[in-house]
Amino acid sequence: MKLLRLLFFLSLSIAFNADAQVKIIPFANYVNVRGGINHSYYAFTIQKKATVAFLGGSITYNSGWRNKVCNYLKDRYPQTDFHFIAAGIPSLGSLPHSFRLKFDVLDSGKIDLLFLEAAVNDEANGTDSLVQVKALEGIIRQARKSNPSIDIIMMSFADPGKTKAYDEGKIPTSVANHELVATHYRLPSINLAKAVRDKMRNDEFDWNKDFKDLHPSPFGQELYFNAIKELFSETETVFRRQVMVKKHAKLPKPLTPKNFSDGNYLDIKLAEYDKGWKLDNDWTPEDHIGTRAGFVNVPVLSSASPGAVLKLKFKGNAIGMAILSGADAGIVNYRIDNGPEKQLDLFTQWSPSLHLPWYVLFGGDLKNGKHELTISISPNKNSNSKGNACRIVHFLVNGTQ
Repeated sequence: MKLLRLLFFLSLSIAFNADAQVKIIPFANYVNVRGGINHSYYAFTIQKKATVAFLGGSITYNSGWRNKVCNYLKDRYPQTDFHFIAAGIPSLGSLPHSFRLKFDVLDSGKIDLLFLEAAVNDEANGTDSLVQVKALEGIIRQARKSNPSIDIIMMSFADPGKTKAYDEGKIPTSVANHELVATHYRLPSINLAKAVRDKMRNDEFDWNKDFKDLHPSPFGQELYFNAIKELFSETETVFRRQVMVKKHAKLPKPLTPKNFSDGNYLDIKLAEYDKGWKLDNDWTPEDHIGTRAGFVNVPVLSSASPGAVLKLKFKGNAIGMAILSGADAGIVNYRIDNGPEKQLDLFTQWSPSLHLPWYVLFGGDLKNGKHELTISISPNKNSNSKGNACRIVHFLVNGTQ
């Protein structure tokens, strides 16, 4: 009798463990196909020539899921001539992407498929929620103006803050904004932040032991890749059911009238400035702390002299600047036209160890037209900063000059 009982409970244990393995949450729960990527599959299978771009922050910049996607596409469509554009830059979120898109992606020619991620850095950088929507929408509209047939996949990656928000019954702001824009433009999206959280609660893996960081371990990179493969599988099935590939519908009315659909860089050489400023055509740091690729050995307009003044005339409804925020980053006073003077601290929590590419917006809701920006170096500085420096790499403008 004891032996029979032992065998009975052993069989229950085996059945329970087998059942537990079956109950792995599928990635399909976190994939939303919406309008699909039919035009990309047409390029892959019929034209046999395609350009795929990856726009994001450090999780896109680093080796991992991006490389796996590239290899997957080459293996899946061996007769297709692929061109891949790696446009990830660490620390950058939706605001920087909306102003650098033309230079770092669209200038490379016709893009068939664009992967877009910004949710992690939008949260980390404290980007205002409305600015996130303006920026994400601006990216989509710029990309569709460049190529009405472009397919775009929006992704929200995981981090501890998003896990905490979901645990509290909240939807992380940046994820909500990614999904808002994806829904409005009928773009495919993958909510990896929710997938990672739910799978951890389902005891499929552990953050510290397996995923390890918001910059995922090889385990995490494989997980991201598998989610993307799920999207590919679902969208390819839809494509194969289509009789013909139609053009995307016309762009819908924007969610935000003053979105950054005309986001652009404005040359720093267009500014007028006094002798307190210096233009270095091949800037490198003198303090030897870290830099980012694309933001070193480039022209930089800089000043560390309190009271130094700079003026810039521009056309549009938004103005900002991309700076290098290092250990000596200062504070600037600024005004637009005859508006009130405001102050902006350029020092960040990452500045002590890195000349961080930092994108700041002076005004994002201006009346469309001609304006003048005035910047001066404040004698005040952040208590953690070593100086008063302002190093400008680009001016940011939303408008046609």
